[in-house]
Amino acid sequence: MRQVWISEFWRLTGIGLVALLAGLVAGYAELFLLLAVLGYLAWHLVNLMRLQRWLAEGEDAHPPVSSGAWDVIFTDLARMQARNRKRKRKLTRTLTRFEDAAAALPDAVVVLGMHDEIEWFNNAAQQLLGLHWPQDVGQRISNLLRHPAFIEFLTAREYSRSVELSASANADVLLAVLVVPYGNEQRLLVARDITRIRRLEQVRSDFVANVSHELRTPLTVINGFFETANEDATECPPDWRRPMQLMRQQAQRMQNIVQDLLLLSRLEMEQPSRVEIVMVPELLEAVVLEARALSGARKHQIVLDVDRELGLRGNADELRSAFSNLVFNAVQYTPEQGEINVRWFRDAEGVHLAVSDTGTGIAAHHIPRLTERFYRIDAGRSRQSGGTGLGLAIVKHVLNRHGAQLRIESELGKGSTFSCDFPLAALVHLAGTQ
Repeated sequence: MRQVWISEFWRLTGIGLVALLAGLVAGYAELFLLLAVLGYLAWHLVNLMRLQRWLAEGEDAHPPVSSGAWDVIFTDLARMQARNRKRKRKLTRTLTRFEDAAAALPDAVVVLGMHDEIEWFNNAAQQLLGLHWPQDVGQRISNLLRHPAFIEFLTAREYSRSVELSASANADVLLAVLVVPYGNEQRLLVARDITRIRRLEQVRSDFVANVSHELRTPLTVINGFFETANEDATECPPDWRRPMQLMRQQAQRMQNIVQDLLLLSRLEMEQPSRVEIVMVPELLEAVVLEARALSGARKHQIVLDVDRELGLRGNADELRSAFSNLVFNAVQYTPEQGEINVRWFRDAEGVHLAVSDTGTGIAAHHIPRLTERFYRIDAGRSRQSGGTGLGLAIVKHVLNRHGAQLRIESELGKGSTFSCDFPLAALVHLAGTQ
């Protein structure tokens, strides 16, 4: 490129010298120099006009033919246009493949702009969300999907969670809607049909509830016979006493599992009921009293620290079940003479129950799965302690029904802390209610 401008400099110098010599011969040196400069400028203006006309004709037009710097400029621009055409074709092919792939997805996919306006959507979005192509392009998604839960979800901009709503075209179809931010203030809305999944979950819940209900009666009868036999232990042959004791323990354990399964099924199937003002300090005092009795000869140091002015708006029976599960778990899994702290307090983020122990602790890879049904860290130890493996699952469901969350912190060899975090909206000040 530098050589081109050197050549252009010598071209201008040569034109100037020729004009100067011709002017000196003719006796009009200044006039000839002026005419040479004007001619040189006119040549540039003609090339500018040809450049403008070429660009206006589009990419398919042939570049003008010139000389000097203008020939290099036309050649470089033609080469750039060729590269851009190639890049554009490649981008078009990529975009076409993306649209074809997105169009083939069974999930509804909608591309949203900066102001939630619809830029593009696939075929499934027309079927599941009731959108119409192309008249809905450019419309705000909130003007077309008027479900209150979706409007609240979109306004809150909490894209870490999804929202469930009925399909616009079919109220029997349940959708899980997720929004993923990307690019420059753009969002990708994905709606998946989860009707079959929810039906399977309902079938599972119904099956567990029905089986548990049917097992409760025979187990009650069996336990009754074992209790009667235990009362007349003197009449039982010595060789049968140990087996009878073990059978009674396992029957009782089965009955506890059935009771917990029935409670879980009720928590999953029923809406929260009997919302009332719960006197949490009194409830925790009763739970701790039972925990001390459960500790017995193991002599745990159970310390209760409560703010007596803090209550909750919720269901007292459900909260008692959740709180007692946490405290009783601490008793079961803390060594003899270990320390258990039960704390009820509030801060700027909400109101909290924290149950801490000095037990063996829990490895980090177990913590995300602790609230799964029947998940056990040490199956043998859990069975020996009489646990059902459903306690933390019950705690999780109870907290979800109260808008709260379970937080678990643990370190091997140092103990664990299970915290129930309730929102401030659920808080009730008890000073004026007692």
